[in-house]
This record gives sequence, structure tokens and C-alpha cells, in this order.
Amino acid sequence: MTAIAARDLPTAAAAPIGISKVSVAAAIAGNVLEFYDFTTYTFFAVMIGQHFFPSKDPFVSLILSIATFGVGFVTRPIGGIVIGALADRAGRKPAMMLTVALMAVGMLVIALTPSYATIGPIAPVLVVLARLVQGFALGGEVGPASSFLIEASPPGQRGLYASWQLASQGLSIVIAGSIGLGLSAALSPEAMMDWGWRIPFLIGVSIIPVALFMRSQLPETLDAEAPTTHHTLGSVLASLFRDNTRPVILALFVIASGTIAQYILNYMTTYALTTLHMPASVSIAATLVLGICIFVFSLIGGWLSDRIGRKPLLIIPKVIATLAAYPAFLLMNEFKNGPALLLATAVLASLGALGGAVSLVIVPESLPKSVRSSGFAVAYALAVTVFGGTAQLVVTWLIRVTGDPLSPAWYLIVSGIVGILAMMMMEETRGVELQD
Repeated sequence: MTAIAARDLPTAAAAPIGISKVSVAAAIAGNVLEFYDFTTYTFFAVMIGQHFFPSKDPFVSLILSIATFGVGFVTRPIGGIVIGALADRAGRKPAMMLTVALMAVGMLVIALTPSYATIGPIAPVLVVLARLVQGFALGGEVGPASSFLIEASPPGQRGLYASWQLASQGLSIVIAGSIGLGLSAALSPEAMMDWGWRIPFLIGVSIIPVALFMRSQLPETLDAEAPTTHHTLGSVLASLFRDNTRPVILALFVIASGTIAQYILNYMTTYALTTLHMPASVSIAATLVLGICIFVFSLIGGWLSDRIGRKPLLIIPKVIATLAAYPAFLLMNEFKNGPALLLATAVLASLGALGGAVSLVIVPESLPKSVRSSGFAVAYALAVTVFGGTAQLVVTWLIRVTGDPLSPAWYLIVSGIVGILAMMMMEETRGVELQD
């Protein structure tokens, strides 16, 4: 039974499949909050580094803070496997509720942990543990949420509905950036350094109960009467790498290319502060532009992919973005002003979002329902862990070692070429019925 055909038939576990606007909001609400937390950490990496990883060399504090950001990616594959398998066995809804609850725990720990100066080495230990919990949660979020949106979407609109996955990430960046910009304007640099950076985390924690309630009202899209052959952890992995090897490997390369670009763009705030030496307000404004472009162009990409196909929207924007990477970074470094920073960010973010949203549609569409959530979660989490989690660390190290502020552009170009090759090998899935 396909997801489309199932719209007319109630499952044993839930209401008939068919998604309302309220359900879309509920599905993406938790996703917004979870990526909001990851984005907020990126914004305040410099301040977090000085609070929890003090050093006489500011670069050491920054690199340790960014490394701790990367620690959050270590547990992503584990979360993808465990929570993804849970979603394929018990349902999409309980898996999505679990991820939000775990993210709340991690967010609260980061917000309330005293600095290194107050409690010593236990401070960075607590922050690292919080990042591990958050990584586990976020690794398990993308698979169930994307599967839910695809399985419950109306006929001919899977691309548009599933594109809300990436669009919600853009929305989280806008929210986090707006709060960061407002705090930068309202507080002195000293106050921001001392305690102001904690406020965005506390705001996120306060909204978690709303997200949990909204998700508790979701319909279930997993057929409770479907065979459970692949619903144990071992059988999920066996099925993935025995029967679905090709789509999983291609997904790894496609998502890796996109996630490198995404996290380098997320790094723009730190890049503008530490490399271009711009004011905090200007650098955070770049993040706002990033979020707006991701939100808008993700939905445009998903909508267009329902009309002209997935592969054109994957390949064409990636080719243009790869060609534009070096000129964009050259522009920022030549002028070192707000307009150049915002223009370069807008161009790269818009192109990345057009294809990035479609990549989060075509991958789960290529997998059968019995391993859709876990398969997508594992591919996504592995790619993001290995390449997204290290992107900012690699870029910071490259700039330091080479002395070349254009190093991020070369990294984008190489990853872009690899991504294009993988995209060309993927199968077109527009209009193809979902596999059981």
C-alpha cells in the first residue's frame, strides 16, 4: 500500500493518513527547536569557548568550543539508528516526541552550567555531555520527521511538504539570529559575554512543552499491521546494507556535500568576527539573511521539484553554487563590509537551499517504508557527523595553517564536485509511488 493510496484507508494505529496545516506545524515545530539550539551554539561559539574552555590563546578557546560543537555529531549516527528503528517499529510520532524531550535536557544543561572559573573542569565535561545528548536527539529527528511529511503528503506534493524539513531549519536560524541580534543591540559586550549568551538557550527550553503538546496530537503514518521483519535494529541495518546499498551510499555523498556547504554558511558569524573582524551585529545579520534564504528557497525548491523533477533541482543549483564559491569569498575578503558579507551569504544560501531541500525528499523516496525512517536517518546522520560536524573545525584549522582566508571556498568547491557526481547517479523519484 503506498502512502498516497493510504490516504483513504485508516491504519490500525491512528487516524487516516492525510496531513493538515496544523499537523505540518506540529511536525516542524520540534525540528525548528532542535536546530535552533544547534544554531544558537554556533552563534555564541566565541563566548562559550571563553567561559568553558579558557586559554591564554583566544584561538585555542575558539577551536575547543568548535570541537565541542563537533562532539554533538558523534552520537548522531547512534541516534539515527536507535530512534530511526523505533520510528519504523513503534511509529513516527513517539520517535519525534522522544527527540524533542532529549533536546530539552541538553539545552537546559548548557544554559545553566556555571563557567570553568566557578566549578572548574566539571563545566566543560557537562557541556560535552549535553552536546552528546543533543546529537543523539538530532540524529534521530530527521528520519522520522521527513518520513512523516512524505507519507502523509497529498498526491503530487511530496516535494513541497517534505521541503519543510529544511525550511524549518532556516526558520530556526532566523529565530536564533533575531534573538542574537536583539541581545547584541540591547546588552553591552561585557553583559553579552558574562550572561547574555545564556538567554537564547533558556528561551528554547521554555518553548519545548508547546512542541511536545503539538507533536502529541499528530496522526500516525506508519501502518501498525505492516510486517515487522525489518523492525529490529539488526534487521534494519542488514536490510539497509544488503538490499538498499546503492541509494544509501549515494545519499551519503549527496548529503555530505550539502551539509558541508550548510555548516560553512552557519560558520559565517564566527568567520566574520574572527577572520574579517566585523562587528557582532553585522556578522549576526548575515545569519539572519542565511536563515531567510534557506526558509524561502527550500520551499521554492520543493515546489519546483514536484513540477520539473528532483534531479534538475539537485544538480543545477549545486553546479552554480560550486562556481560561485570562490568569487563569493573573494568579494567578502576584498571589501570586508556588511553588504559584501550579506550578498555572498544570500547567493550561496539560496542556491544551497534549492537543492538541499530536494535532497531531503529524494533520499527517503528511494527507500521502502519498512526502513525509510531508519535508512534516511542513518545516511543523514553519518554524512552530517563525518562532514558537517568537522566542517567548521576544518575551515578554522585551514585558515590558521595556510593563512588564506579563502580556504572555505576551496573546501566548498571540492565537496561540490563530489556531490554533483553522486546526484547524477541518483534515480528520479518524482511521480513514483512510494515503496511499501
